[in-house]
Amino acid sequence: MTPLLSVQGVAKRYGAQIGCTDVSFDLYPGEVMGIVGESGSGKSTLLNCMAGHLSPDAGRVIFDTRAEGPRDTLTMSEPERRMLGRTDWAFVHQHARDGLRMGVSAGGNVGERLMAVGARHYGDIRHKALDWLDRVEIDAGRVDDRPTTFSGGMQQRLQIARNLVTGPRLVFMDEPTGGLDVSVQARLLDLLRGLVRDMGLSAIIVTHDLAVVRLLADRLMVMKSGHVVEAGLTDQVLDDPQHAYTQLLVSSVLQV
Repeated sequence: MTPLLSVQGVAKRYGAQIGCTDVSFDLYPGEVMGIVGESGSGKSTLLNCMAGHLSPDAGRVIFDTRAEGPRDTLTMSEPERRMLGRTDWAFVHQHARDGLRMGVSAGGNVGERLMAVGARHYGDIRHKALDWLDRVEIDAGRVDDRPTTFSGGMQQRLQIARNLVTGPRLVFMDEPTGGLDVSVQARLLDLLRGLVRDMGLSAIIVTHDLAVVRLLADRLMVMKSGHVVEAGLTDQVLDDPQHAYTQLLVSSVLQV
């Protein structure tokens, strides 16, 4: 089977500081990869390099495109990469405000992404927006309300609807439950798990929360100081960690 995404030797430095170095892995259709580590471990740098938000110093990010098969996204033209980000890719930010138009209605936020890929019929766009608000558990009566009137959890669910409405095959998630109350986190995680399963999504999730990857990720990479120190099946890594740093991460959660 051809990997949906093949990351090959990706590296990024900030002067003398290592962001990430020589990271390689394959992600297959329908698979969820978790990336964990403490602040400064390089996990967000890696995610942003993969998603095209940062230019790595070395490496390749090969995506199996629908039309042309495997392509190195780092050598794509800017219009090509932008279209990929509107169709087959999606990016869920930790802070929903970074992924939403706060001055546009909830329905408008979802509709904008549809219009970006060519949708023009207002009735169809509104119908699809309402359908997606329902799928992320936002009342249809809020369709014309602005995200500024929503709670943090609702804003995050709206960002997810905006991202998934075009049926992407790969979703990048940067701390998707960060900053939310525990009860709100649980609801969001349950929603995400259902959407990933129902849509057959592939996803890469960066988090410091081992409970998030335990619930969502098939495989897990542990990063420290820009390096991948351990990788494997999620349950295997968390239940029988081999690297001292992974053991420390797991034991610190167990002690809480």
